[in-house]
Amino acid sequence: MEEQRARWERKRSRTAKELVETEQKYMEQLDGMSMYFVKILKAKGLLQQDVQDRIFGPLQSICQANRTLLHYLESGRFAAGFEEFCPQLSLYVTYTDGIEEALKLLQEQVRKNKSFARFKKLQESRSVFHGLRLEELLPRPLQRIHQYKHLLRDLTENSYPDSTDFQQLARALSAISQVSQYVHDHARSHENHLELLRVQKLLKGRRTKVMKPGRVFIREGWLTVVPQKGDEVKLKMFFLFSDILMMAKPCHPLHPLNSDKFACQAVYPLEECSVEKVFGHTKSRGGLISLSFEQESLLLMSTDQDDINNWYRCLSTAVGHLKTRCTTVHQKDHQLQRELISGETPALGMVQPKSHPRKRNMDDVFSVEDQNTVPMHSQSKPVLRQETTDPKRVKLSDFPNRTDRCKKNVWGRPFS
Repeated sequence: MEEQRARWERKRSRTAKELVETEQKYMEQLDGMSMYFVKILKAKGLLQQDVQDRIFGPLQSICQANRTLLHYLESGRFAAGFEEFCPQLSLYVTYTDGIEEALKLLQEQVRKNKSFARFKKLQESRSVFHGLRLEELLPRPLQRIHQYKHLLRDLTENSYPDSTDFQQLARALSAISQVSQYVHDHARSHENHLELLRVQKLLKGRRTKVMKPGRVFIREGWLTVVPQKGDEVKLKMFFLFSDILMMAKPCHPLHPLNSDKFACQAVYPLEECSVEKVFGHTKSRGGLISLSFEQESLLLMSTDQDDINNWYRCLSTAVGHLKTRCTTVHQKDHQLQRELISGETPALGMVQPKSHPRKRNMDDVFSVEDQNTVPMHSQSKPVLRQETTDPKRVKLSDFPNRTDRCKKNVWGRPFS
């Protein structure tokens, strides 16, 4: 027991030292940004006040909150410091919500405002920033939140469970972990949104709509389509999303406008797809995958063994997740129907819908001719409290409905 306590104390001391040193460096950067950018920019008037506020957000408030935290850490009062700091985590949530707009607006001002561009370059050359540009300094608070999570976890694990500090550190770790997860989800959502936009720009015309709430880009690549009859094999570009598989062909290389784009030929919904590896189970060269739908089947081939295995894993995982989510929704719908017919009172916390849930979402289905381009779904903000939050409920609108698909009868057929 004494040896275990000694090991805990050594690990705790190392973690505490790292926490203080990294917080000092972090505060040096925050103070530098606040002084050399925010305050001097305001004095010089190189940017309009609303533009400056949108770029830097609550940076000065974050700086003040972390200055107080550093004072606690340097005096060795880690638990009390983070307990005082956790109510200020909403500043980091607000900062996360505006970071993409801030970076985009910063690039726009650098391009249009030459005086600001010269000022920015001059301030970035200061030694306090160690050669980092403002575009690299602005995401620094979000990176620090992830560091807090790992350092606090190590600090908590190496504290005595029966001590008062352990309880305070555990509560702080729970609150910071929620914000860290929110930052992570926000970053992934933004990256996915950029991927959807990239694929949308790769497609010729505006008829095929890639943007859809809840849709996640998975992968893309070339695969050979093996015909059912004696036709020649054709190389096609495939884009895999969380709910559909899109097949496209390259446009003519001499086309004056679309030489670097693709023409969408078919969209295959994954809701009722079954995936089977026909060839390529061993360490042979390449493989063959069979995709079966209600009205059509596909044979996809690749001569690269790793590539075909990766496609098989991605397709199987996407189909499995989609079917699991659909099964969950159908079970909830069936249970709700029984309650409404029998007149039973819905469970506590369940809001009785105004209309049938399946009927309500008939318009929220995937359609290749849908003219509404909607960005990636927004992330819900974390609950900054000590208790654990309930898991998110699945929304019915996140799933493609078969009604619109059957009505248009696309199932892999050309749009035209």
